Amino acid sequence: MPRAAGVSRIDRESLAPDAWLLPEFAADTAPLLLAEIAAITSTAPFRRMSTPGGLPMSVAMTNCGDLGWVSDRRGYRYEPRDPMSGKPWSPMPQSFRSLGEQAAQAAGFAGFVPDACLINRYEPGARMSLHRDQDECDFDWPIVSVSLGLPAIFLLGGHTRAQKQRRISLCHGDVVVWGGDARLRYHGVLPVQAGDPAAAGPQRFNLTLRRAGT
Repeated sequence: MPRAAGVSRIDRESLAPDAWLLPEFAADTAPLLLAEIAAITSTAPFRRMSTPGGLPMSVAMTNCGDLGWVSDRRGYRYEPRDPMSGKPWSPMPQSFRSLGEQAAQAAGFAGFVPDACLINRYEPGARMSLHRDQDECDFDWPIVSVSLGLPAIFLLGGHTRAQKQRRISLCHGDVVVWGGDARLRYHGVLPVQAGDPAAAGPQRFNLTLRRAGT
């Protein structure tokens, strides 16, 4: 298995067929990733989007890359421009792109090149309900999810919402990759617990790298 530049460990744990946990895979590059998040949010601030039903989300979000994921009364979708400013999303930093490519490679998904990165900020109490990523054009490409800051419990379910979920503890620098048979599994995050300020402060950031366009 190739070693990604700057990562402290290259072991991996199978979570389900075609779903992998890469412990601490992003730990060494985390300071750079956090600096890039600060730069991105200086022009495209975090915001709490609403569901198509009008309910506010507890997680604050923004994006970078060619496309950005948005949600409002019109539904879930990708847009090339930030609805708040009307401007294109910030370009995806090379550090994000390289990490996504290397993590996908380490999980057995060669050739992945992300064009969208949804950046989530979880303050204590914020959660992500069970859902599956199905707004992308092509499900052949995996999802790469990077955890920074406070720990969280990631839920990995099955192909229906009713199936039992596995609980996975994620810490600063951990990366989860799922594709193939696991690509459309339901997943979510339990409410993030308050804790001692971590490298990212008293919050959790999540980078979700995707191939959203054609």
